[in-house]
Amino acid sequence: MKNIKPKDITRKWHLIDAKDEVLGRLSTKIATILMGKNKPYYTPHLDCGDNIVVINTSKIKLSGKKENQKIYYHHSGYPGGLKSKTAAEVRKQKPQELLRHSVVGMLPKNKIGKEMMRKLFIYPEKEHAYKDKFKQ
Repeated sequence: MKNIKPKDITRKWHLIDAKDEVLGRLSTKIATILMGKNKPYYTPHLDCGDNIVVINTSKIKLSGKKENQKIYYHHSGYPGGLKSKTAAEVRKQKPQELLRHSVVGMLPKNKIGKEMMRKLFIYPEKEHAYKDKFKQ
């Protein structure tokens, strides 16, 4: 197999509609495309993935009773600074954070993972700023 170089990587744009999609299944699909595992020349030490625009994240589904039982934690770094929110509260404030949090957990925890996240654009509604990237 030929060694791939960063200049040989071609990037496409994907538009994904998250309406009525299950959060975990959609996240794995997005993480696979961001890492480039869907390409024949996937290399773990290079960022081979494509750009992704996800729309309608406010209409994403959670299976079971996760809407009220799943808890997201955040710590401020100070004593007693542990904050928690349910998935319903997160959806009300920032619906795109449900998907972002899920995808981040599936990517590598290093510089390459951060580069991959820069190629993910999440919008809570149908309107997005990358209409020129997709041919209608």
